[in-house]
Amino acid sequence: QVQLVESGGGLVQAGGPLRLSCAASFRTFSTYSMGWSRQAPGKEREVIAAITWRGSNTYYADSVNGRFTISRDNAKNMVYLQMNSLEPEDTANYYCTADYNIVLLTRNSGAYWGQGTQVTVSS
Repeated sequence: QVQLVESGGGLVQAGGPLRLSCAASFRTFSTYSMGWSRQAPGKEREVIAAITWRGSNTYYADSVNGRFTISRDNAKNMVYLQMNSLEPEDTANYYCTADYNIVLLTRNSGAYWGQGTQVTVSS
């Protein structure tokens, strides 16, 4: 059974940083690609970042490229999203995702999703 639990969300001022964490409960974590998606009220779910199982390849949406960094620690079954220069437009519920195939993650079609953590950026 795959379980993903996000943490680290909260309220932050525009321009500030925030780091999200995702704890994965499955043994084969190191063989999965991992990702982050977000959804703001009234908007479609948006893929923002993904990383392959070894961390050798990453994907970023244009909206966050250069500001957000995805990383993983396979020894700890953790994936992280470092968010810098946050903007009010980044306000959303952020979800951790997992799939063997990173392409599916980039299409918002990952097999597994966490419950989400809310990020609110004040202007």
